[in-house]
Amino acid sequence: MNDFDFLAGHWNVANRRLVKPLAGSDEWDEFPASTVATRHFDGAASFDEIKFPTKEFSGLTVRVYNPGTRQWSIYWASSARGVLDVPPLVGGFEGSRGEFYADDSHEGTPVRCRFIWTVFDQDTARWEQAFSVDEERTWETNWVMDLTRAGA
Repeated sequence: MNDFDFLAGHWNVANRRLVKPLAGSDEWDEFPASTVATRHFDGAASFDEIKFPTKEFSGLTVRVYNPGTRQWSIYWASSARGVLDVPPLVGGFEGSRGEFYADDSHEGTPVRCRFIWTVFDQDTARWEQAFSVDEERTWETNWVMDLTRAGA
């Protein structure tokens, strides 16, 4: 519990997203965002809304901690799609690094999805998303967000 407390507050986000995931491409799209995160349930839940001004959509993330399994479930929704994505990514933190996994699909291709959260200090963090199509033998990172606390 309390693993996502570091995220509470206002952040500037530098995004780097692979233009064509799972296509052997190395072309990246870079764009800004801003997010505001809040903590709930005494640290057992976290919510954030992220705005991508140049992409004309927003997203929200809901994270809920299960004290029985000691794992987090992470849910995502986008204003572009208007649905809550399920299943959630599930996992936890070891120190300042968190790993979360789910079975998903990308443009009809089944993938294993992984989120990695790395907390560098109170004012900087990184989120990464990667897909695997070979049962986690290899991963292709397709989205990286570098977060800097606003006003830091």
